Parts: sequence; structure tokens; C-alpha cells
Amino acid sequence: MKLIALPAFTDNYIWMLHDDHHAVVVDPGDGAPVLHALASMQLLLVGILVTHHHHDHTAGLQSLRSVLKGPVWGPARETIAGPYTPVGEGDSFELLGQVWQVLDIPGHTAGHVAYFSESGGEPIVFCGDTLFSGGCGRLFEGTPAQMHQSLQRLAALPSRTRVCCGHEYTLANLAFAQAVEPDNPDVATHLAWCQRAREQQAPTLPSSIGRELSINPFLRVHVAGVMDQALQHGAPDREAVHVFAALRQWKNTF
Repeated sequence: MKLIALPAFTDNYIWMLHDDHHAVVVDPGDGAPVLHALASMQLLLVGILVTHHHHDHTAGLQSLRSVLKGPVWGPARETIAGPYTPVGEGDSFELLGQVWQVLDIPGHTAGHVAYFSESGGEPIVFCGDTLFSGGCGRLFEGTPAQMHQSLQRLAALPSRTRVCCGHEYTLANLAFAQAVEPDNPDVATHLAWCQRAREQQAPTLPSSIGRELSINPFLRVHVAGVMDQALQHGAPDREAVHVFAALRQWKNTF
């Protein structure tokens, strides 16, 4: 199975998985790059996965439905345009020969879901705007407790799971991660790699769960240095959800 990040807008990625004949795309905010990729590689679009309702993840659905030869899956607790199969926690389905599990990961939006598969060999998760490399999504509709729990669910996936998120925010996120943990060598090493990648206009994604556990402050709320920084930025104590909330608020104005 081949994985491609299709750039859209200024910093979105539309993820495409294909087997040289059939393709599935994730969060098509713009139909044009998907249609171009399908035509250039002579692929048949057999499914679309939607993680949440935001326009930059769904606006391309209408233009793709005319070529789609399969279903659209989307979050059961949100509404997206046109017919789709609503899915939520505990649901699973088969697509491109792989079994996909649905995880509820609210926080960025109220009904945000992720799609996880490990049946194709290398585990992979499409996590939308919940987990970013080096960061996490803003809390538009959920609470800090919800987002913290959602991130912990993703963090519990196998360490080699490829993390396919919705935006190229890595450099900005790692700048914040360095402010939180200035002495973390993993952050410095990965930042240098990402800077080289972006200079060559290459994506910094996918990341992996293992890498995020070493660099992402929002997954490192139990680390002493991270807790110390959170206390200096408004956390009332060292409880994990309070550490997370303080970090998220700090990041909002960083």
C-alpha cells in the first residue's frame, strides 16, 4: 500500500492510500488535487474518510462524489454535506484489503474521529486535527479533559504507528516544544531534520507515535520539566489535565 500526502490550501494535507489501482482519500478539503492525482496515476477512488466537519477537511467532497465508487465514512456525532456512513467508537470496516477501526477523539471538535489500521503490516492512524507532529489541535468545541484523554488514546497505539495528521504545522510546533523543553535533544534533532525537509519542500509527515512520545509536549505532561513549565504558565498543580490545559493556553498565544 502506498501513502501520499497531497498538499492543499496553504498547509493542509489530503492523505491518499492506493494499491496502484484503487485509492482512498482522507479529509479532502479541496477536490482538485485529488482529481489530479487520480487521473495522473489512473486510480479509481473507492472510499473517502472524514475525521471532522471543518470546511478545510470536507469542502472537496461534492466535487469527488461524481467519481467516487464507494462510500464516504464520517463522524457519527457531527454533520457533513451529502450522504455518508456515520461511524464512531468501536466501529470497524474493510477498505483496500485492510480492517479499519474507528476511535472517538473529541476535543478539537465535539465528534472528531480517527481511523486506525494495523492489518496492512505497518500500523497507521489518520488523526485529523487532534494530534499534530509536535503539537495538538486547538479546542474549538471540546474541553481540555476531552482533548487530553483523546491524545492519551492515540499515544497508546503501537509506537511504530504512522501518524497522518491534517496540517503541516511541525516547525511551529517544534519551536514551542523547544520553549517547553529547551534541553530535549530529540526535539532539537527532529527540528533540524524537519527544517531540511521543508527547505526541499518535502513534508515532515507522517510522524510516528514513538517519535511524538519523545518530542510532543502535549504527550509528555507527566515529564517533570514539562510540569514545571506548566506551573509557570498557569497550571494550578501537576495533575495531567491541568498541565495539558496550561500548555494549550500557552501555545494559543505563543
